Amino acid sequence: MNQDIFPKIEELEQKIDSIYRSVEKMKKYFLWTLILSLAFFILPLIAIIIFLPSFLNTYTSYLGI
Repeated sequence: MNQDIFPKIEELEQKIDSIYRSVEKMKKYFLWTLILSLAFFILPLIAIIIFLPSFLNTYTSYLGI
């Protein structure tokens, strides 16, 4: 009976190791997706906050308002 259990335990350990590696890769993908999403959303907002007032000032002075 013990002879049947050990190969199955080894097989299960290999499967668990494979799942662990896959989960770690997914964590990295999700982390980079989060970072890039924030970068592409936050950076334009900061640029708008910085450059919009000067653009509006230039635009309104050009129109003579």
